[in-house]
Amino acid sequence: MANISDIIEKFILDAMQQDDSIQISRNELANFFSCAPSQINYVLATRFSNERGYEVYSQRGGGGYIRLTKLTLTDDDIIQNVLKELLNKPIDYNTGKKIVLNLFDNGFFSEDESKIIISAIMPKALACPINFENQIRTQILKNVLINKIKSIQEGGE
Repeated sequence: MANISDIIEKFILDAMQQDDSIQISRNELANFFSCAPSQINYVLATRFSNERGYEVYSQRGGGGYIRLTKLTLTDDDIIQNVLKELLNKPIDYNTGKKIVLNLFDNGFFSEDESKIIISAIMPKALACPINFENQIRTQILKNVLINKIKSIQEGGE
């Protein structure tokens, strides 16, 4: 059975089928699902982040709302955003997973490739002191991305 976060995510994705941008009330959505508004915040932060290809704008106050927009990026935009993320700082597992899932959602990686990469960057797979884990994860993602780009440029998928 799906948990409430999965259900809320599916509801929002279904609402975005018609348009790449929707405006919703956090409180109304929380009332609809009989959950706390913080649960809506959690779903938005974890399932609709920039790494996943979404922009979330929140207007607070009495008539507050959330505007959620699916970013339409070209392959070059996606790659540049990912490379910027990879070059800025060491990446934790959750951020790395979001990046891979965004690349999968945009057709850059196949489902099998995504599963393999996510498995390779899991904390269990790295088995090293925590202060090195994020640097190693970042290097793995950089190397995978660079090799995927080379493969595409050479005509292979």
